Amino acid sequence: MAAEGTCSAMERQGFQGTGEYVASDELMASVNIAIALKKPLLIKGEPGTGKTMLAEAVAKALGKRLIIWNIKSTTKAQEGLYVYDTIQRLYDGQFGEEGVDDIAHYIKLGKLGEAFDSEEQVVLLIDEIDKADLEFPNDLLWELDQMEFYINETKRTVKAKQRPIVIITSNAEKELPDAFLRRCIFHYIDFPDRELMEEIVRVHYPDVEENLLKNAMEVFYNIRAIRDIRKKPSTSELIDWINALQIGGIPADTIRKALPFVGVVVKKDEDLQLVRQEPNL
Repeated sequence: MAAEGTCSAMERQGFQGTGEYVASDELMASVNIAIALKKPLLIKGEPGTGKTMLAEAVAKALGKRLIIWNIKSTTKAQEGLYVYDTIQRLYDGQFGEEGVDDIAHYIKLGKLGEAFDSEEQVVLLIDEIDKADLEFPNDLLWELDQMEFYINETKRTVKAKQRPIVIITSNAEKELPDAFLRRCIFHYIDFPDRELMEEIVRVHYPDVEENLLKNAMEVFYNIRAIRDIRKKPSTSELIDWINALQIGGIPADTIRKALPFVGVVVKKDEDLQLVRQEPNL
């Protein structure tokens, strides 16, 4: 009975998607269980399946501020905690600025530190964690577990005032360490089937003409099914293509034959040749 009550409460109060973001039942359940268990949610999936937009949708649905930490190949874990701006301190010292002796004045919190220091609970997106080096996830284990970190220069411990909702995305460019994976709730966003894809498109274009949508989606899924295609078109590219077809006033019955604006969907020369040679589109 207690478990049923917990599930019901999660359904009533938790994430249920938004008017702009269509989430599957499985994805909504993963978000809500990660929040309930106070663990980071690790999201994987093809590019263009809405991984980054998920964090925006969760923040909007729950009425919370979103903090985004965009990860690059050069990003270090320390940057997410804090940075000691020694250059600015030296510069201020040369020009006799007041407060130069106060080191705390030159400690700048990073995105993780900002999330910890917030008076209200926030949603923290660590976007594309697999772009960083292999040690990056391990370097965050303690902070994500304990929700605190130590600033050596000021002898201050920054402890989360409100545990943030942490959403981490990965494009699977690198394998993440097992120790890191054990601390996360994992969800893979499957590519939408046709029924869900139609729902997603209609969120963006509720008045799209039925035959145009039908023909565009038919071509889109046929392109994705081509055996040797290198870059399968994503959801965002289908949405852009439908927009282009509408703006261009393209008759629905010519889409399969003429493939108008196909460069919106297909982005590689080799793939474009395959598509033009494909007889089953």
